[in-house]
Amino acid sequence: MRLYFYGILSVGLGLAASLCAQNVQAQNTATLRGTVADSASGRPLHGVSVQVLGRPGGTTADEFGTFRLGGLPAGTYTVQASGLGFAPRTHTLTLAAGATGTMTLRLPTTSLTLAEVTVAQPRDPNQSLAAISNIDKLLRPVNSAQDLLPLVPGLVIAQHAGGGKAEQIFIRGFDVDHGTDFSVSIDGLPVNMVSHAHGQGYADFHFVIPETVDQLRVYKGPYTARFGDFATAGAGEFTTKTRLDQSQVKVELGQFDTRRAVALVNLLPLNGHLLGKGPENAYVAAEYNFTNSYFDAKQHFNRFNGLAKYTGQLSDRTSLMLLASRFSSRWDASGQVPERAIREGLISRFGSIDPTEGGSTGRTNASAVLTTELPHAAVLRQQVYYSRYDFNLYSNFTFFLNNPVDGDQIRQTDGRNIWGYTGTYERDFQLGSRSLRTTAGLGTRLDDIDLALRNSVRRVVTDTIVTGRVYEQNLNGYLDATLSLTDRLTLNAALRADYFRFRFREDRVDSLSGRAGKARVSPKLNLYYDVTPAVQLFVRSGFGFHSNDARAVVTNPAGNVLPRAIGYEAGSTFKPVPTLVVNTALWALHLQDELVYVGDEGVVESAGRTRRYGLDVAARYQFTRSLFADVDLNFNQGRLVGEPRAANRIPLAPTFTSVGGLTLRRPGGLSASLRYRHINSRPANEDNSVRARGYFLLDAVATYTRRHFQVGASVENLLNVDWNQAQFDTTTRLRNEAAPVQELHFTPGTPFFAKLNASVLF
Repeated sequence: MRLYFYGILSVGLGLAASLCAQNVQAQNTATLRGTVADSASGRPLHGVSVQVLGRPGGTTADEFGTFRLGGLPAGTYTVQASGLGFAPRTHTLTLAAGATGTMTLRLPTTSLTLAEVTVAQPRDPNQSLAAISNIDKLLRPVNSAQDLLPLVPGLVIAQHAGGGKAEQIFIRGFDVDHGTDFSVSIDGLPVNMVSHAHGQGYADFHFVIPETVDQLRVYKGPYTARFGDFATAGAGEFTTKTRLDQSQVKVELGQFDTRRAVALVNLLPLNGHLLGKGPENAYVAAEYNFTNSYFDAKQHFNRFNGLAKYTGQLSDRTSLMLLASRFSSRWDASGQVPERAIREGLISRFGSIDPTEGGSTGRTNASAVLTTELPHAAVLRQQVYYSRYDFNLYSNFTFFLNNPVDGDQIRQTDGRNIWGYTGTYERDFQLGSRSLRTTAGLGTRLDDIDLALRNSVRRVVTDTIVTGRVYEQNLNGYLDATLSLTDRLTLNAALRADYFRFRFREDRVDSLSGRAGKARVSPKLNLYYDVTPAVQLFVRSGFGFHSNDARAVVTNPAGNVLPRAIGYEAGSTFKPVPTLVVNTALWALHLQDELVYVGDEGVVESAGRTRRYGLDVAARYQFTRSLFADVDLNFNQGRLVGEPRAANRIPLAPTFTSVGGLTLRRPGGLSASLRYRHINSRPANEDNSVRARGYFLLDAVATYTRRHFQVGASVENLLNVDWNQAQFDTTTRLRNEAAPVQELHFTPGTPFFAKLNASVLF
């Protein structure tokens, strides 16, 4: 590790020295600025690739459809813009030294063809799954907030509290719990919650309206400096739309008293203005969802989401994004059930031992992003955000194990304020004939949290286990540099530093209170080689970490506060034929200590050192002009280090997951998809004596879209298979049982579930 660290540091110092020497040369180069828009509607195109033909590198259009290419020697250049579903267009112009040239490219729509996909990502090479994600954005159906996280290739979820709680996440051989080892954000807002009442890294993504999501950027492994806490197995960055293609009112009806209404309305006409004279967009969105679900006890689940977003170019060099959202949810839950209760006829498969489980949660967000172009082709991006979060959950996982008379129900509450700032300074340099892209970042996040864990009986609190206040702050900074060593070989090196301040004041027991601080430095080193325009190879490595819960840290500050992770992988994104895109990665990940905060008991469980390795394969294929296929195959193996072979399994860690399907997209507006989900059976405990059961499910979706309306239908679990969602090896006791029993407990998965929807577009 020491050699690795010093290697990264020497690269960084060498790059910094080179930057200082290039200021004079930068004045002798030219800059190219432009916009990309839909030729029919004039709508700016976000995420379109822009490249100077014959030169390495390139960029992508931002939310206004604008792009900038700096550090160009004087000369004549041909620029090409291309994107999925749009025909590429080129423009040629001559640039003088020190000058800034401008252009506008208008792309006509065309039928989707995977032959247009490029495998390299010159602006962000660490986004090695970008080609796959761009295809999935157009082909994979999204019907609910629960469909958003599984857009990450290789990620599988499970729900076990009536749909109101964050999902359990599985990725790269991890049972991530609710987010301990996978970082999630939306429009720069962090979703994961530190020191949460229910679990460390808790990531409730239900405050996002699926129809508003525009893009997903996936980063597997701890290789990207922008991400710190929880980004060990990877990170997913979601962004919402800048502008709606059309305003929309949508109604859904389904089995189990399911109903949903969505409204999305543009507030400004295409060329309307509100705060500035440049392009501006503003819209509002609202969602209401209700269902009684498929359990014997009605779930009375309801959720409301509201969103308002403004994006505007205030001047030629300044843009502003403002976002506000509100989310609230309330539900009853049936909880996990023991296999013996069903086997003995005490309850049905969809029954419950404690039907008074459930809860409520809410979140309010406000965010502002100011982006400013500075001299020397530099860009300063600053974001401030605030969230108010409330959580109230009643659970009963052990039934009558500890309290044979009244039961073991608990109440967890979490009320917090989150303040944050993120700033990045980006600048491109020309080192001779080579381009260097640098990003320096600074950020902080402060969580002010009221937490409590109490015993309850049928939602009536009986006594308190722990209650108090957490103050937790993260200060971070990083330097990231991407250098094109040759026309084909790109080096990305980065160094990130994080410092955490923990404080917990227990309301009743002074010995549980305290404060502590801990720092962590995380170097990264990645190489990308473009063999041809259709084949890219990569080798990546990096250190990461996940934080421990503040309540555990302050009572044991000498313990493992920020256990380190080290990951490395080799892989490729390639197109063996024009209509087939494949991404593969052979990877390994080692954790210094796998910590899980068990909010149900108010303790931290340590699994000790772990190691995982695996193979990811993602393929997207176009059979005909209208028929597409996709498949993700993820092979994983994980073990506890230092434990005997008979007891070294990592509980619930999947060894094989796969999702895929066939999608039909007809020019007349008809689209349909038949999809499958699979996860294999796996150990539920260290000695493999209890196993979580795998499943294979089929889902179907069909929509018909015309200019002013859309109708559709979806079916989950088409074959009506009995399957288990969340599963745990738990010791419980039922009422009047003589002794506790250890066995598999599970939440039954959705049976055959059909929904219809209709939308008016305007």
